[in-house]
Amino acid sequence: MKLLTVIGARPQFIKAAVVSHELLKHSNFEEHIVHTGQHYDYNMSKAFFEELSIPLPKENLGISGGSHAQMTGSMMVALEDSMQRIQPDAVLLYGDTNSTLAAALAAAKLHIPITHVEAGARTGSKTNPEEINRICTDHVSSLLLACTEESLANLGNEGLSAQSFFIGDPMLDAFFEYSMYAVTPELVDVSTKHKIEVPGRFYYLTCHREENTDFSTLQSILDAMDMLDYPVIYPVHPRNRANVMAILGDKDYSNIVFADPLGYLESLYLVNNAEQVITDSGGLQREAFFAGVKCTTLLDFEVWPETMVEGRNILAQPGQESILHAMQIPQHIDPAYNPFGDGHAASKIVARIESAFNSY
Repeated sequence: MKLLTVIGARPQFIKAAVVSHELLKHSNFEEHIVHTGQHYDYNMSKAFFEELSIPLPKENLGISGGSHAQMTGSMMVALEDSMQRIQPDAVLLYGDTNSTLAAALAAAKLHIPITHVEAGARTGSKTNPEEINRICTDHVSSLLLACTEESLANLGNEGLSAQSFFIGDPMLDAFFEYSMYAVTPELVDVSTKHKIEVPGRFYYLTCHREENTDFSTLQSILDAMDMLDYPVIYPVHPRNRANVMAILGDKDYSNIVFADPLGYLESLYLVNNAEQVITDSGGLQREAFFAGVKCTTLLDFEVWPETMVEGRNILAQPGQESILHAMQIPQHIDPAYNPFGDGHAASKIVARIESAFNSY
């Protein structure tokens, strides 16, 4: 069976790693990976393939930047060409990026069956671009694989039960597999390019969602971080770099380490060793949850409500008072509560694909 996997962003690389490794165990699968280029920074793209031992993409489309419509449209055109040349029996997609939506629409128009991993995740906020990507992708897919039972229920509520299955979260597989290989980051100052030692105790901040990339919102987040009792490590996402540099031109944040982007194994070290995680990333929320590290989410809607129990993940508005209040709420961990499966999602994904498309 010829399987075309389309990826373009950091969380997709991580999920694809464990599934691609599983596919290699099955001689009846021939996987072709296409990288759209959505994450173009080396530490957000190529480094992940190297450190996770993901098979190199057959193609890198090099498409990044522009509006949502420009990016998605350009990807659709390029992916349609790839699909017509590769002639896959099915397309495998992850998550909720523009790469995911573009591949889903291109494949659907060509009548190629689609498997969507992380199906059914819903925030209830249609002003969130990723929500539109999730909904549209799910409704043109042939096989929907949910990370949680709640996501599975969402699919049922939308009339998609027949092709929907709970398989767990491949990010949990990756967390278990790669945490033992986590490495202390080599932090490089985003401005001076000087190396910085990782503090003994620290907080870990990531920030990249569209809602948090404008100048004033980002500055409010940084103001809150500068008030914390331990240093904050902030690997600056390329989307926020220009605003960070402008902010640093006006103000000195002595408590924040502004660093170049990090690889996955370095990020895992920070997640596992942070006092707390502050993020707007759906993937990092789950990784903090897996690690038992308290998380504050800088959004006004829930991405993974399953993590928002007993103070483990708290929503906060991007202002000092809201962020600091959320971070002061203690968490309680129930070891028996794990809504993301058993850490064997990758093998279940491959089994479901094999079962659904066994005629190919």
